[in-house]
Amino acid sequence: MKTFLSLIFMLCVCAPAAAQTASVVWQVNSFDVAANVQQAERTLNAVATLNATNVGGSAGRTLTVRLNSKASVKSVAVAGAAATFRPSTEPRGDLQKIEISLPAAVAPNGSTSVTVTYALPVESNTGLSAISPIGTQFLPLAFWYPMPNTPYTVRGADTAPFRLSVNLPNVISSGVEKNASGGSIAFEQTLHSQPFFVQGDWDKVEGAADGKGVVVLMEKGMGAEERKRAESLIAFTSAARAFYAGTFGPAPDVPVRLVAVRRGVGFSDGGTVLIDADTLRLPKIDGATALSVAETVARLWISGQTPVRGEGSGVLRDGLVRFLATQFLEKQFGKDAVQSELYRERIAYAAVAQRDGPLARASQLDSTYFGSVPNRGAMFWRLVDRKLGHAVFVEVLKGALQAGKTEQAGLTLAGFRQALVARGGESLKSLVDQQLDQVIDTDLMVGLPQQRQADWVSALRNLGSIDVNVTVAATTDRGEVVTAEATVPAKGFGEAVFKTPAKIVRVEVDPEKFYPQMDYGNDMMPRAKDLPDALNEATLQLGGQDFVKAEATARAMLNSAPRFQEARILLARALLGQNKLDEAEKLFRSALEEGLPFTSTLAWANIGLGEIAMKRNQAAEAAKRFNDAVIASRDYPSSLAARLARIRAEAAANNAPAVDPAVQAFVTQLSQAVVSNKKAELESKIVSGELVKFVNASIGTEAWETKVVRTEQLNADLIAADVQIRLNKLGTVGSGTAVLMLARTPSGLKLSGIDLFEVR
Repeated sequence: MKTFLSLIFMLCVCAPAAAQTASVVWQVNSFDVAANVQQAERTLNAVATLNATNVGGSAGRTLTVRLNSKASVKSVAVAGAAATFRPSTEPRGDLQKIEISLPAAVAPNGSTSVTVTYALPVESNTGLSAISPIGTQFLPLAFWYPMPNTPYTVRGADTAPFRLSVNLPNVISSGVEKNASGGSIAFEQTLHSQPFFVQGDWDKVEGAADGKGVVVLMEKGMGAEERKRAESLIAFTSAARAFYAGTFGPAPDVPVRLVAVRRGVGFSDGGTVLIDADTLRLPKIDGATALSVAETVARLWISGQTPVRGEGSGVLRDGLVRFLATQFLEKQFGKDAVQSELYRERIAYAAVAQRDGPLARASQLDSTYFGSVPNRGAMFWRLVDRKLGHAVFVEVLKGALQAGKTEQAGLTLAGFRQALVARGGESLKSLVDQQLDQVIDTDLMVGLPQQRQADWVSALRNLGSIDVNVTVAATTDRGEVVTAEATVPAKGFGEAVFKTPAKIVRVEVDPEKFYPQMDYGNDMMPRAKDLPDALNEATLQLGGQDFVKAEATARAMLNSAPRFQEARILLARALLGQNKLDEAEKLFRSALEEGLPFTSTLAWANIGLGEIAMKRNQAAEAAKRFNDAVIASRDYPSSLAARLARIRAEAAANNAPAVDPAVQAFVTQLSQAVVSNKKAELESKIVSGELVKFVNASIGTEAWETKVVRTEQLNADLIAADVQIRLNKLGTVGSGTAVLMLARTPSGLKLSGIDLFEVR
């Protein structure tokens, strides 16, 4: 009986592993996509050929690809011969899957080629897919081309060298640009990447000498100052490329492109990154752009030159790359400047920590993915780097990248962790296993310091399931910082001993926050609110005009996180609310001097300085500050505040810019189209595919009165118009302001977007 039960147990354990080994797994070797955009029909017609290898353990009789659910597949061919296919619904990600029957079974390590001809209509333009006379684009998350594996699986999306041709002018993708037949533009990418393209109207700024191979594509209509910013971005990108080349070996021979866009910002692949068009109007590179560019360059080696494959690929493609990007930023700007990025990572992870899953099993279908994998993933690699030693960590990573270039499996999380553990031993293995395969349960606690003879001692507690080796920092009543090293066993206690006779007034465990934790709020004594809670509290207090409490909360945040940019801005705004102008001004100006500021820091600092200038009757200076804030603003509150204040300051300075009469005439026509309640008439005033919800919501509007108070030329073909609106819809009267974005098209001015709509 015992023997029989043992046999059953072995079968239960071994059967899944055997089934997995025997399964069919397709790996794409190359993509070849011909995209034909039909503007009038708002349809993408495409022919996509995938060459794929069966890397599984059994013969493949079908090959299944995933595609946008709205795509209509016309035909499928295998190795040039017509093949049968069966479309069905893919439950992960609201996609459709196309099961293609192969004429002959493909043995393990065998390859085949499938060609899918299909059409994809685009009803409404988004940052992922758009067909527009002012700019067409298709990014991978639009699922506009067929792929066997998607980002919604733990293996991650398929990446491979590709050839892409598009029947449009002024198209950009990644790889080397080639001439194609029939007036199309083609790109050939040798790195493991995903096909995508964006179309726009750009001026090209190319790097020279050290910047060779780096290109910035800035919007038409930009001036000499924007060109200087582009050149500084090229220098920054070139420095990143040299940094990683010094670590991992020569850079792949592909162009690096920084493309200024108005949607799709932050996407990057194969050496091309989409940056906010207004980045080139900022006085210096902002933190988000710097991080995005640094990650783009790092991916030339990690996932580009060496493919990243297998389960947990996001921990490498997103988490490891983010850690390496912060390493470069620290070298470029200094440790203090990067501290705000580390705070941001911690806050983003803390928002999902209570519901996060194992890192190695995460996919982009998880609601916690983008809060966890890039941020907690970066924290994990930072912890491994610290435990193993940076030189050893880089040596192991470099070896894994070199091996992955020639191996079919590429760079995998399983292979890399095995190599790390081989160098780090059992203590590293327990850390890696817990951090990757388990839900995070680490929670470190520190007690009030107590004097013991000539020393001071703080009790430590570890609620997690792994031993931790941490630094504990103590601050004396003279402001000196004393540190101690401590080991706290899993589910156990420890203590930190500080060799100082001075009185200790504050103590913090793991001050650099190497360990991802469930709760960071008990890391300090006297206890302080964790950053996310304190940030929310100070924001609410400021919104409620309780400036004294907001000041106290912001000062407490800065006491625990001195480089926290958001806290400094909140403190300055609280002081401004109390009319402490000199103190507020000093803080706002110091925020602008940050080596790596966030755009929100630049926006609110300039808003604050503008308000101070207005209080001092310096309207012209205030208008300049508010204008700088408009350029920097990326969020609704700062953009609204800056735009309204700019109009007010310009009026006070008698320096309001003239309103473009063509814009005034168009807005009048738009108002007439809104109240006509004729959908076709309103659509004729709007760029094709834009503002679909606005058009539908406008039905029933009885009155729509507008006054254009300010117009601004953003680029050669785009104008922003600040407009006052009074409306009456279904008996409800509202009034307020809006910012209308107007585009010059072959058929004249048209509404292309509404950036702000504050009509109540």
